[in-house]
Amino acid sequence: MANTTVLVTGSTGKTGRRVSERLRQRGHDVREASRSSRPSFDWQDHKTWPPALHGVDAVYVVIPDLGDPAAVETTRSFAAHAAAAGVRKAVMVSVPIAGTDDSAAITDTEKAFTAAGLALTALRLRWFNQNFSEDFLLDSVTVGDIRVPAGDGREAFVDADDIADVAVQCLLDDVHDGRYYELTGPDALSFKEVAAILTEITGRTITYSPLSAAQFISEQEASGAPTDWAHALTGLYSKIADGSLDSTSTDIEAVLGRPARSFRSYATATAQAWTS
Repeated sequence: MANTTVLVTGSTGKTGRRVSERLRQRGHDVREASRSSRPSFDWQDHKTWPPALHGVDAVYVVIPDLGDPAAVETTRSFAAHAAAAGVRKAVMVSVPIAGTDDSAAITDTEKAFTAAGLALTALRLRWFNQNFSEDFLLDSVTVGDIRVPAGDGREAFVDADDIADVAVQCLLDDVHDGRYYELTGPDALSFKEVAAILTEITGRTITYSPLSAAQFISEQEASGAPTDWAHALTGLYSKIADGSLDSTSTDIEAVLGRPARSFRSYATATAQAWTS
């Protein structure tokens, strides 16, 4: 697709900003969707949607509160606005369906775009490598003790750069329309194994202390985290602990023609974040 105009929602997030950068590098027009952008965009204000969608060919969609039943209706309305504006396709950030309590709401959210007549590619993502360097796990690594309620469960951590590369391919190449990709790293790792890799690469002792759900919530609240956030994180960790996320996929390699980035490779390239 030449001279494609793409609306990027979640444009300040870990994947959205990377998607925007890559699209610009390829010479495409990027419209970053945020309250401060021009035109502005606000998921809670439907009046901002038509100006943001005007003249757009494709949308990179990061739905707030995915899995919440209210998100289904928001997405249906947004998809209808997109179709009315002439948008052809959506590449949507999603999550694995297996082992998810909100599977019906997630599936309905994905279907909203095809029901509106748009081509859809869904990217079902695992936990990001970058959570350890750009998000809520950074402080734990910096302190040297990862204290989370994940038990001995494993997660196939996926790299945000891989996600962005896949997203851009899907936005620009129609061969990916109608596909549901499971994006994972090449290895499913326990937090104990993650801590060992970080110890080796940084030269610092980094441990993993498995907590109970109650211990984790208590520590989060004591640190000033909102109770709702602490409970939400606990629910996410429980999916790792119960083995729901211990599988891997080759979808990244299938789309990009190269292997997915390993956690070790990510950590080696990112070591300065934990040592400077």
